[in-house]
Amino acid sequence: MLVSFPGQNNMLVLRSFMILFFSCITIKINLCFPSIPSSLKTLSIDGHFDFEQVEHAAKDFGNRYSYLPLAVLYPKSVSDVATTVNHVWQIGGGSELKVAARGHGHSLQGQAQAHRGVVINMESLQGLKMQVHTGNFPYVDVSGGELWINILRQSLKHGLAPKSWTDYLHLTVGGTLSNAGISGQAFRHGPQISNVYQLEVVTGKGEVVNCSEKQNSDLFYSVLGGLGQFGIITRARISLEPAPEMVKWIRMVYTDFATFTRDQEKLISGQSTFDYVEGFVIINRTGLLNNWRSSFNPQDPLQASQFKSDGRTLFCLELAKYFNHEDMVLVNQEIKTSLSQLNHIPSTLFISEVPYMEFLDRVHISEIKLRSRGLWEVPHPWLNLFIPKSKIHSFAQEVFGNILTDTSSGPILIYPVNKSKWDNRTSVVIPEEDVFYLVAFLSSAVPSSTGNDGLEQILIRNKSILDYCEIAGLGVKQYLPHFSTQGEWKSHFGPHWEAFIRRKSTYDPSAILAPGQRIFQKPIAYS
Repeated sequence: MLVSFPGQNNMLVLRSFMILFFSCITIKINLCFPSIPSSLKTLSIDGHFDFEQVEHAAKDFGNRYSYLPLAVLYPKSVSDVATTVNHVWQIGGGSELKVAARGHGHSLQGQAQAHRGVVINMESLQGLKMQVHTGNFPYVDVSGGELWINILRQSLKHGLAPKSWTDYLHLTVGGTLSNAGISGQAFRHGPQISNVYQLEVVTGKGEVVNCSEKQNSDLFYSVLGGLGQFGIITRARISLEPAPEMVKWIRMVYTDFATFTRDQEKLISGQSTFDYVEGFVIINRTGLLNNWRSSFNPQDPLQASQFKSDGRTLFCLELAKYFNHEDMVLVNQEIKTSLSQLNHIPSTLFISEVPYMEFLDRVHISEIKLRSRGLWEVPHPWLNLFIPKSKIHSFAQEVFGNILTDTSSGPILIYPVNKSKWDNRTSVVIPEEDVFYLVAFLSSAVPSSTGNDGLEQILIRNKSILDYCEIAGLGVKQYLPHFSTQGEWKSHFGPHWEAFIRRKSTYDPSAILAPGQRIFQKPIAYS
């Protein structure tokens, strides 16, 4: 219905689609659209369509693509979403009308946009008040357009919180669950999609379906990590756990990559005392430890002041231990014991103690600073990769040793996760090994720059990294993937391709291709 993506070989649907498609082409293409807005105006909905002020829906966080929609829907109810999607499905593929659900607009490749289509503003979805349920198995029921930061605030009132997070909390539930939702807690709890009990989904036909592990399970697992190809998440039931009061936030530096990864892998094993494990790469940066001093206290101030980072490739390990005030003595001893087993540079150990909310919402502080300097709404050519543990050293040697010369355009995250915490029934594609790494190149391009920090040069570097991975046969999988050909998508899904296609044809059956069309143009779900 909305995405150019082939289902099974249903010749009747394909023939009907082609008749509509080519009849539209025989007339001037712009003559095929005028009746669509007027038909949308006749829909009986609780919310409203805006056909005039639509420019904001042609932007996203990636800031590289701009697709102007015909209309923006501001739904007040799930029925509004279902009515609109069903209407577009009934029109048929020949109209080329697409729908994209937009949460907080944090997509990178225009996924939450719909060229000459309909964008559904999911943050306006009403009718479902957030409900926190306490007990032995606590959970929260939330709208798909709700921000994770609001879930945190509300659940904390009950002494509870979700188990798994993204590093940035100002994202919608539907957006992150359509991808995976990962951060430093994933080694212990898995991604966010591993902590969902139930979903309400509007399918590509406009049907409202409740699904869970035991009810409509195929749709449930299709939607989780499904890149929005099966439906729009309008409600989710998220698992909760008791929330801590405070966090011990720790950073330390390594110069040897093998030692760094060995310690990371030790920390995500079953014996780990920490609740959060991440890392990042620093190449050719100066004043590293001095930059930390505003937020962290060095354990050895004199030695830390003498550490020189200039011109070196360093690897920072970042840890967090959650605790309540009454447990501080025991927690301090556990941390001391655990740190003594690591092989970091002793003089680079920095520790801070912050409230739980402050730690989880830490990136928002950086956002405020960047916005004040006009550096937030710039192109973000991010590249996120899942790399098998057995290949991470080859990857690091080439990428951190040859392809990249500095990390001035943005942070590079690197940390391992346990595959056992990921449900293989979902649509997410991950490496086959028991441990794999997320490596995230979170670049921000300087507008109009032609240097290394410019968009063109960052994209060239990204391509060089991907080309190396392909030539070296590393078995890398992209997280937040975006491809332009069927061959690339088929390669991405590998042995899961046929299952993905079967599911696609079941829940979005009108997304059948006419010859020459590009597949997977727009996800149905949002970010």
